[in-house]
Amino acid sequence: MFKRDTTRIITERLHENRHFIQVLIGPRQVGKTTAIQQVLGEIDRPYHYAAADLPAPPPTDWISQQWNLARMKQENKKGIILVLDEVQKISNWSVEVKRLWDEDTHSGINLQVVLLGSSSLLIQKGLNESLAGRFELIRVSHWSFKECRDCFGWSLDKFIYFGGYPGAAVLIDDERRWAQYVRDSLIETAISKDILLLNPVGKPALLRQLFVLACEYAGQILSYQKLLGQLIDAGNTTTLAHYQTLLESAFLIKGLRKWSGGALRRRNSSPKWLPLNTALTTALTNRSFHEWRSNPEMWGRLVEAAVGAYLVNEACCLGLEVYYWRQGNHEVDFVVAKGKDLTAIEVKSGKRRMALSGMEKFRESYKNTKVLTVGSQGVEIEKFLETPLNHWFE
Repeated sequence: MFKRDTTRIITERLHENRHFIQVLIGPRQVGKTTAIQQVLGEIDRPYHYAAADLPAPPPTDWISQQWNLARMKQENKKGIILVLDEVQKISNWSVEVKRLWDEDTHSGINLQVVLLGSSSLLIQKGLNESLAGRFELIRVSHWSFKECRDCFGWSLDKFIYFGGYPGAAVLIDDERRWAQYVRDSLIETAISKDILLLNPVGKPALLRQLFVLACEYAGQILSYQKLLGQLIDAGNTTTLAHYQTLLESAFLIKGLRKWSGGALRRRNSSPKWLPLNTALTTALTNRSFHEWRSNPEMWGRLVEAAVGAYLVNEACCLGLEVYYWRQGNHEVDFVVAKGKDLTAIEVKSGKRRMALSGMEKFRESYKNTKVLTVGSQGVEIEKFLETPLNHWFE
């Protein structure tokens, strides 16, 4: 049975004494529920699992009902594990969890709590408002190339095209069926359940259009103003920025900001759009794997998107920040910041490059920057994607 690192981390935390609420947060369909079920199946302790992923969000007292069921199952001083899945769907969930957690702490009840969620915006809001000092985050990212290779035997090209949703892996021999599954069961479910159902969205069609364009322009820099010209009933740039935040909170896309010396200028920069899983791009097109692979320009953009998604997914778990950089005709594909340390990354994969060297110009502006070329004349793409990101900062 294949196990992600998440399973090991949860097991280690649950073997510790009751100190914190464990909060797993990450995209839909990447194995959060599978990981916790693997742990519950192996750990020698009673547990109670309940999921709030229902057609309509449960009422707030659903949490206290599940909590009391867990208390009733406690058999001895080992304590019991309570798992609440998709907890962000419940109104005022963090207030109720805080009340019950503090109640057990005061009463000496040994109940260990694990919360799972697929909306970073709603989870973080609840944690910051009510549960400060009472929780630890376990970030679960999209599957990496190494995980897909080890679990499914995928080649690098398969990973770049099919993206790495584990539930869709059994369908890749039928590309149309695979793409339909990604669109219906992954994209539509995330947008409908994790965004539209839980957040006020005045123009749902606009949000969907923004998502499609972010995937279509994967790896490209495109301002809100230029996007407005391609959107129907577009509203304004403030609306687009808000919808971008919602799409990011569901772990679907990332709008990378431009690196600059000032935080204000970074916030006001035009985004470089990245789907956080390349399946989100390829499944929305009518192009087959062969069509993508035989077109060097298209394939090069997809490879860059795969590298960018890997950087963002890994950086999120390591507390790093990912940007791009451009000045005139000079561009650096990605800039990874670890505190004051910068690593500039250029992806060479067959796509057309600007004539002028961005790396040299960037190093003139930011001294002592580490530089890394991924692809031809640098680190092989396969090696880069299978290597832990923090390796490049050692």
